[in-house]
Amino acid sequence: MSGRHKDRPWLMRTYAGHSTAEASNELYRRNLAKGQTGLSVAFDLPTQTGYDPDHVLARGEVGRVGVPVSHLGDMRRLFQDIPLEQMNTSMTINATAMWLLALYQVVAEEQGADPARLQGTTQNDIVKEYLSRGTHVFPPGPSLRLTTDMIAYTVGRVPRWNPINICSYHLQEAGATPVQEIAYAMSTAIAVLDAVRASGQVPEERFGDVVARISFFVNAGVRFIEEMCKMRAFGRIWDQVTRERYGIENSKQRRFRYGVQVNSLGLTEAQPENNVQRIVLEMLAVTLSKDARARAVQLPAWNEALGLPRPWDQQWSLRIQQVLAHESDLLEYEDIFAGSRVIEAKVGELVTASLAEMDRIQEMGGAMAAVESGYLKSELVSSHAARRARIEGGEEKIVGVNVYESTEPNPLTADLDAAIMTVDPANESRVVAALHAWRDDRDEARASEALAALKKAAAGTANMMEATVECARAGVTTGEWAWALRDVFGEFRAPTGVSSAPLAVTAEPGTPLALVRERAARTAADLGVGRLRLLVGKPGLDGHSNGAEQIAVRARDAGFEVVYQGIRLTPEQITDAALAEDVHCVGLSVLSGSHAELVPDVLTRLREAGATDIPVIAGGIIPPADARALVEAGVAAVFTPKDFGITEIIGRIVDEIRTANKLDPLEVPA
Repeated sequence: MSGRHKDRPWLMRTYAGHSTAEASNELYRRNLAKGQTGLSVAFDLPTQTGYDPDHVLARGEVGRVGVPVSHLGDMRRLFQDIPLEQMNTSMTINATAMWLLALYQVVAEEQGADPARLQGTTQNDIVKEYLSRGTHVFPPGPSLRLTTDMIAYTVGRVPRWNPINICSYHLQEAGATPVQEIAYAMSTAIAVLDAVRASGQVPEERFGDVVARISFFVNAGVRFIEEMCKMRAFGRIWDQVTRERYGIENSKQRRFRYGVQVNSLGLTEAQPENNVQRIVLEMLAVTLSKDARARAVQLPAWNEALGLPRPWDQQWSLRIQQVLAHESDLLEYEDIFAGSRVIEAKVGELVTASLAEMDRIQEMGGAMAAVESGYLKSELVSSHAARRARIEGGEEKIVGVNVYESTEPNPLTADLDAAIMTVDPANESRVVAALHAWRDDRDEARASEALAALKKAAAGTANMMEATVECARAGVTTGEWAWALRDVFGEFRAPTGVSSAPLAVTAEPGTPLALVRERAARTAADLGVGRLRLLVGKPGLDGHSNGAEQIAVRARDAGFEVVYQGIRLTPEQITDAALAEDVHCVGLSVLSGSHAELVPDVLTRLREAGATDIPVIAGGIIPPADARALVEAGVAAVFTPKDFGITEIIGRIVDEIRTANKLDPLEVPA
């Protein structure tokens, strides 16, 4: 041993939750026993988007990407035998963050905990939901009010809680450059802090306490030197903003506090064993520099591009953190990059460019105005399209995907269907039955009164948190809480950014896109129409629209007329749109695992309508067995993350349109 003092390690988390509250509770207790030092709760999509499990949009989504929490009883079971006063719990929840915090507080109180001692984080960043992840419910104004009310409440009642986790993680997954990631996250933080100050709910002398509880959640990609510089730039800008804009003199209150999940976007389905070294390098970006070290880290599993990781896969990711923290000498040194001219130059470059973009957003009226105008979304779609073009052109190399593609047989995926965890399809009906039993057993009058009080608070100017806590105690359900607010605030459909995205791939003569464009034009002429029409649909609650947007943009550039209405549609709505728009192909994108139920539903509805000449294409994280089942059901083609060539996918769509319409195949140039 060196005898050096070692710093305390960061919080080690695993993002987890599935099936039911009981199953997730068992997983949490097992992970804590393995040395995990904080909880990170993944909620299923109905919980995130404010639907009960028996709602039509929840079909196929219950317990898929996280745990369903419909009411206080579920929250009790989720944390049974886990002392919340001793935990540091992160909850990835945004539109319904106020509701989940209320449930958490009530369960903690039932355990005998003092709310003032609770530690943890609610993500609660609605801006990035509009831009990248899609679990928004309410319009920007009311959403910002919900966030403001939560912050004001926690400062007084749950002072050790982080009521918002400004989240740039998903911005990077949606295509953000480091400058965009910094600028958009900082602009969101400014919008939130301005709203809290303007609300008058927090005395000026306590505004430093508000700033001190703002935390961030970032992404770390494999370009780990640039990512580490990004974190130093983040901290420098945050210190400047909080000091100059808000007058915070206490340096501890100005400290940039962040947690991280390393980049899931960069995980590959091809040669997935390479994901292990990617995860390690990405972790180094947020741990190597002491002055910019993450406060909490959670790592994805090596097989997340294939499907839902098993407990063993999550354990492997936890052990990666533990080896670095406890076996290496990383925590024994001061910042090893202090004084580096190279690092300082890169940090300065990022700071200058980010501040310029922040100024541009402020000139538009701030982050919320830039969301509503579509500017932020359009910029992200454009950046993502440019990145995809670099990958397809070989300029950006991905080992095992577009370079070094030959491989030995992989023992980890020899039985691919066993290399991931699956959720029992019967789980959904059990959850729905339990929900109905809960409603039958509660005090209906108290629940109704609580909901009426919530709507009154929402329609007025009162802080909505107290009414929400009473809803939790009264047995109100997630869907009922959200519908009460929908009745007052309405719902919001965010801009898609597709129509305004510029051309990312050139179509000069002889290029792949030019050839696909020619084939699309010839097929349209053969069918006697001006242009081929493609409907890109997102059935169910999956809001990860990056792939769908890139398909839509490339199809547009290949000469298609594209119908894309954004996220959160029922199979019935997608079918109706396909028939009304007289499309030639339907492309469905699903990353949440609900493909097995929702894609065949669309196919069946089209057949029943007599539209047998409209091929259905599916894309997403779809295991091989499910892909085979979809093809057997009549789906024309299935694309997964290994199919990274978007132009080739569009060409395949043209081929499937010709096949469905009994047209002769077109020759493909050698």
